[in-house]
Amino acid sequence: MIITGLSGAGRSAAAKCFEDLGFFVVDNLPPELIGTLVDLGSRSQGAVTRLAVVMDVRSRAFSSDLRSVIRDLADRQMRPRVLFLEASDDVLVRRFENVRREHPLQAGGRLTDGIGAERALLAGLRDEADLVIDTSSRSVAELRGAIESAFLGDGVPVETELRATVLSFGYKYGLPVDADLVVDVRFLPNPFWIPVLRDLTGRDDAVRDYVLSQDGAADFLDRYTDILAIIGTGYRRERKRYLTLAVGCTGGKHRSVVMSQQLAERLSASGVQTTVIHRDLGRE
Repeated sequence: MIITGLSGAGRSAAAKCFEDLGFFVVDNLPPELIGTLVDLGSRSQGAVTRLAVVMDVRSRAFSSDLRSVIRDLADRQMRPRVLFLEASDDVLVRRFENVRREHPLQAGGRLTDGIGAERALLAGLRDEADLVIDTSSRSVAELRGAIESAFLGDGVPVETELRATVLSFGYKYGLPVDADLVVDVRFLPNPFWIPVLRDLTGRDDAVRDYVLSQDGAADFLDRYTDILAIIGTGYRRERKRYLTLAVGCTGGKHRSVVMSQQLAERLSASGVQTTVIHRDLGRE
């Protein structure tokens, strides 16, 4: 795959999509090195079977060089597919102004001058692209859907695989900064105040049995599992692939560990690839 198009039209978002789909992605590789990259991939003994290269106008000979490379690969029966991204001038201007960046071809002039120069430079490549996507009114999720529909067969978007990390933590050590969802299980009685359980952890059977036997524990797990099913459906629809669920108690040793394990088991049973991390276990 070659991902190219106008600056600000979404090349980076497209590259992330292809990366999530299992492509080995290289950004801003000089056109003359694409053939070398393909040769390296062919010698990887199956480790690298899908390559995607993001190209832009930082190489001034970009258009003619890249078209020549495409022809050479086609002669070797390895013609790449080309995705060209574009957007309207007013949308591109707004995007550049939002990030306060100059256009790479602006050269001290107006932003619209740079956009116009790039559009003219890439006109021939646009005409030869396998797919042209206008991102003017598309969200990132809609762009991802268009790419999956076009390049993964029969016009039907693939089912997004959802992966989850369930992270137990202690509030006394601070909230996890990377959590998408935070659950507070301090409504359950703390095993810390049971002398025979104090030095154990949520991984021990005695602590697990104590926590799960408390009023509200089973109801919480059942109802929150239903909520996670709704959230998971929405994440897949929006092409979001990763979810971090943080489950907290006071010290991250007893209740949060038990409930994290229980929620992870339920996520796994629903088909979500799930990893469990106990951030603060062992800190006390």
